Amino acid sequence: MSIPSSARSNFQTLLRAAGEGNLALMECLDAASGAPRYVICAVGRGDGDFVFTPFGHLSDGNPYDAYLPPEPGDHSGFIHLATSGEAP
Repeated sequence: MSIPSSARSNFQTLLRAAGEGNLALMECLDAASGAPRYVICAVGRGDGDFVFTPFGHLSDGNPYDAYLPPEPGDHSGFIHLATSGEAP
């Protein structure tokens, strides 16, 4: 699967902010659930004020349990967990 150019652009912005020391970790509330989230933000300036641009939040619990990686050798698929209780 191909990563969209908008995601690549946002990633470059995030790298640039990190390189310049312009990242912040903010405690916010999830707009849908109201649960606390710890959000990674780029920090900029606008009209004399700080501007915080959210890029994503840190995973609750074990992040390895939250994501399925791409399938090695198959660029169009992802590794799927076994649903029958078997190990992947």
